[in-house]
Amino acid sequence: MTLHRSGERATAGALYRRILELDRGNFDALHLLGVVAAQEGDPGAALALMDRATQIKPKNAAVHCNRGVALRALRQLDAALTALDTALALQPDYVEAQLHRGVVLCELRRPQAALESFQRALALRPDCAEAHLRCGNVLRDMMQLDAALASYNAALEIKADYAEACLNRGTVLRELMQLEAALESYDRAIALRADYAEAYANRATLRLLLGDFANGWRDYEWRWRIPAGSNMRQRSNWPQPPWRGDESLAAKTILLSCEQGLGDTLQFCRFARVLTELGARVVLEVQPPLATLLATMDTVAQVFAYGSEPPATFDLHCPLLSLPLALGTRVDTIPAAPGYLHADPHKVALWRSKLGAHERPRIGLSWSGNPLHSHDRYRSIPLRVMLDGLPAHFRYVSLQRDVGEEDARTLQARPQLLDVRSELRDFSDTAALCACLDLVISVDSAVAHLNGALGRPTWLLLPFHPDWRWLTARNDSPWYDSVRLFRQPRMGAWPDVLARVSDELVGSAGVETL
Repeated sequence: MTLHRSGERATAGALYRRILELDRGNFDALHLLGVVAAQEGDPGAALALMDRATQIKPKNAAVHCNRGVALRALRQLDAALTALDTALALQPDYVEAQLHRGVVLCELRRPQAALESFQRALALRPDCAEAHLRCGNVLRDMMQLDAALASYNAALEIKADYAEACLNRGTVLRELMQLEAALESYDRAIALRADYAEAYANRATLRLLLGDFANGWRDYEWRWRIPAGSNMRQRSNWPQPPWRGDESLAAKTILLSCEQGLGDTLQFCRFARVLTELGARVVLEVQPPLATLLATMDTVAQVFAYGSEPPATFDLHCPLLSLPLALGTRVDTIPAAPGYLHADPHKVALWRSKLGAHERPRIGLSWSGNPLHSHDRYRSIPLRVMLDGLPAHFRYVSLQRDVGEEDARTLQARPQLLDVRSELRDFSDTAALCACLDLVISVDSAVAHLNGALGRPTWLLLPFHPDWRWLTARNDSPWYDSVRLFRQPRMGAWPDVLARVSDELVGSAGVETL
């Protein structure tokens, strides 16, 4: 046990196993060998050992708690909750069990119950910094940002070197648009933990939001060190060397790989032209829904879908979102993009035929992004709210391919919005439809990037704390000439944004230009 506590798990585990050879029913050895197995990343073995231990001492709270931890790692969340509840029934003042219970409830999407569990832990141990941190995390997920900030501050008052609390505090400050304070909090997290990849990545996007591209792109390379499980795919393991901007591309073939969302690929594929002008032959890896559309780019020699075999020969490779660092891109040197993607003329003609007479301005609507995105609760708008905020005398066309249950009911009840989901097979279909519209109004989603990349008029609706690429305090974008930005004046104020959009549509600045 002394070896185990000091971190020498392998030696401790060997001794536990030796004890079990001599005494097969030794409770402590079974239980603690199970803990070692869990710590070594083998929750299945841990659970088997702990199950044997519970048969010997069924009223031991600690083993039920650790069973809950192992079951959570196995994603058996309901069983994990039962095990933790058993531990608490046996020992009501068991703080660690309350903390683990709260984490499981978070993963079961029961935030209020999770918060109550963390608060019970705090009632038992008011100086528990982890409980304050966990409360802050739940409160942030519940969009109670001021309360979340207070929880993180409390955690840091107890434990000044709590790097995770500094990181999460910085994120809440950013969401409150207290940007300089957020930057200081990220800096503090990095000072406490020099290899804190998540802190560097968060500081990177904050610096980019502030227009500090020189430092932002450099920090952004830390994204590759974030553990697997984020919404970003891991770096491609190509045998060819990466290109970092310090090697000539003349007569070289370079493979550019997608790494994040569809919108990121649409935004950053523009850099293919820059590399072509430097003498490179460009091969582009993209997500399957983009392959047909991006295959029409005249600056790309070959496009292939992620998951299929890459071309046999290339000399260098670079992830798309590492290109700005390699090229030294600044806000004022973003490659000009009056329209670098083009819709298929044949598909455009088909859509024009389907849409019929052009008697009123046609406006495409996109109201939600990927629901798995960490900020989707801020950026997406319920369809009902969007339609209620827009004037009725235009012809609206849905550009959403994937629609949630509530929005599907709204689509059924609002026939004035043309629903063409079944005909949008990939982004080449959506691009052709966009080419037939006078305007696209979109939240921060791939559709906005698509229409901007087509050079088509786009009104982009932004939450109070926008994604880094839209910068701050401006109504235009250096990324897309045809995009106008409509920003929330405060958290959640979509009705205010839609009122401005409505005024623009019905006023001379809107209709006369459509």
